[in-house]
Amino acid sequence: MKEIIKKWFILSLAIYVASSLVTGFTADTATSIIIASALLGIMNVFIKPILLLITLPINLLTLGLFTFIINAMLLYFVSLIVKGVIIDSFLTALVASIIISIISVTVEWLFG
Repeated sequence: MKEIIKKWFILSLAIYVASSLVTGFTADTATSIIIASALLGIMNVFIKPILLLITLPINLLTLGLFTFIINAMLLYFVSLIVKGVIIDSFLTALVASIIISIISVTVEWLFG
């Protein structure tokens, strides 16, 4: 349980930083960031593996870079569901998802 809360906090932090850095990606309140990170975490656990399996051939051809497209699609879908999280375009979602991935991996690596 402690690990899940830690990952949820890291994802919330990454979404907050990405919304501060990326033009066109806004998260109005802390509540919307927490809800968005919870929903994104649930999607990463249940939906992302299915999407990765379906897109395995193209993912192999792009040497895994298509995973960023899948992450952007999930983030864009979260913005459609959660009020207070607004993403202007798919390109904005792509840039934000790359930043969120970099921050998440870095913080997980630093704090284990």
